[in-house]
Amino acid sequence: MKYFALLRAGLLRRKGRTLLTLLSIVAAFVLFGFLDGVRTVFQHGADNAAVDRLVIGSRLSLIQPLPLAHKARIEQVDGVVEVAYSNWFGGIYQDRKNFFPNIAISPEYFDLYPELVIPEDQKKAFLATRTAAIAGRKLAERFGWKTGDRIPLQATIWPHKTLGNTWTFDLVGIMHGTDEDDQRFTNELVFRYDYFDEGRTTGQGTAGWYVVKISDPARAAQIASAIDALFRNSDAETKTQSEKEFNLSFAKQFGDIGLIVSAIMGAVFFTLLLLTGNTMSQGVRERIPELAVLKTLGFPDRLVMGLVLAEALLLLTGGGVLGLALAAAGLPAASRHFGGQIPPLAVSGESWIVGVAIMLLLGLFVGLPPAWRAHRLSIVDALAGH
Repeated sequence: MKYFALLRAGLLRRKGRTLLTLLSIVAAFVLFGFLDGVRTVFQHGADNAAVDRLVIGSRLSLIQPLPLAHKARIEQVDGVVEVAYSNWFGGIYQDRKNFFPNIAISPEYFDLYPELVIPEDQKKAFLATRTAAIAGRKLAERFGWKTGDRIPLQATIWPHKTLGNTWTFDLVGIMHGTDEDDQRFTNELVFRYDYFDEGRTTGQGTAGWYVVKISDPARAAQIASAIDALFRNSDAETKTQSEKEFNLSFAKQFGDIGLIVSAIMGAVFFTLLLLTGNTMSQGVRERIPELAVLKTLGFPDRLVMGLVLAEALLLLTGGGVLGLALAAAGLPAASRHFGGQIPPLAVSGESWIVGVAIMLLLGLFVGLPPAWRAHRLSIVDALAGH
């Protein structure tokens, strides 16, 4: 730290230029923190997927339905323990901004998701009530729902035969995950598949996807192939994947978030590299006589080189840490803005590690060329103005 005064003097030689460069670094890492937080949310469902569950969808598209008759044949495949089926409903509560997942499910659904917590009496009420629905804990808190309420949803895909666009459900239970960090069930509403299938105007006798519990996760690929082989060359061919693969493919309907984030941040950091590189090079060029004086006073070439490199690293890491800290402080507020519709946004430990690595890497790229120039600097030429 005994050379900190020299580092500070070098960075503050042009205060305005250094401040603008620092603000650019801060802005870049705030953006990195926010975008990586969003990427983590899209990855969340995949990270919490069970290894003993497979998901079966249409080979053509996620929105292409499959016949309910497939269930009996799937159950006969060796290694299959139990089969459930579901369908996306896409209803809206009161206003289009009140979006949340709402899904029709078969009775076996609860058996396949042991991490889904529902009191036993509420589960029995769901199985006994034709119009029953169960809401996630955070979803119920968001709208002030309680058991016994009637929940109207406006259909956006599936109008009702007699009720038109308004479906009404009886809330019989509140669900959540066994792990408080598991947000998959706390923000969605599920209801009985038979009520949905009987009431919709089209698509009766089909399911959006099947969920399969298997006996041995080590045989997942073999069981998936056996299931798909059953329906090969039929008019409803299937694509069976692990739950993790299915969740990732579902998220990618919105776009390849990882690729989008990487592309944006690549462009931002490349621009930042040019900006900070220009700042450091110009700063060293203006201080050539000063660096020559340091060498004249006995500062070794390596120390002068180290001081210039340390300036670049200090500028990048200082601005980068401040940017990530601002992102970490701002992401929870962004989560609250969405009213609990998505898992909590945060700058993860992994994001901090990657962010610091990027800061150091950028610092080296930016600092090494002017530092090497300072290392090779000739005292005589520098003082003579060459």
